Amino acid sequence: MSASHGAQSGSYALRVAEDAADREACFAVRKEVFVGEQGVPEDIEYDAYDAVALHVLAVREDGAPLGTGRLLYGEAAAAKTDGDPTVGSLGRLAVTREARGLGVGVALVRAIEDAARARGLAAVDLHAQTHALGFYERLGYVAYGEEFPDAGIPHRAMRRSL
Repeated sequence: MSASHGAQSGSYALRVAEDAADREACFAVRKEVFVGEQGVPEDIEYDAYDAVALHVLAVREDGAPLGTGRLLYGEAAAAKTDGDPTVGSLGRLAVTREARGLGVGVALVRAIEDAARARGLAAVDLHAQTHALGFYERLGYVAYGEEFPDAGIPHRAMRRSL
């Protein structure tokens, strides 16, 4: 999967992170956004799921990473989807400050949904920071359950049928 997108301040491309360099770029974006901006402890930002997840990366024309997200599916997603094998788990969606407002986040979510569809999944769940609920609602996600803290940040579970 690879796609190019135009944006006001230049274009960017999306691709599945296949090699170590792409994965490192994904982790660098997450470190900048979650650890640097939001104060998430680095030791909980990266987890065992990173090894088995499908990671999507958005990069600027010059190769600079702009955003990332990951999809867990199958056994890896079971703990986050109440064990439903037809539901994937979208997570770790992060867009660098410079790239916000360019549509990168929307493109990443849609690319992850496409990857979920390609794997035969019927829905995607995610745990949204409460300030981002509107973003996901505009993309068709519906919140369910009670608010809960994750890394000290309030979240809600959301789901979208594919």
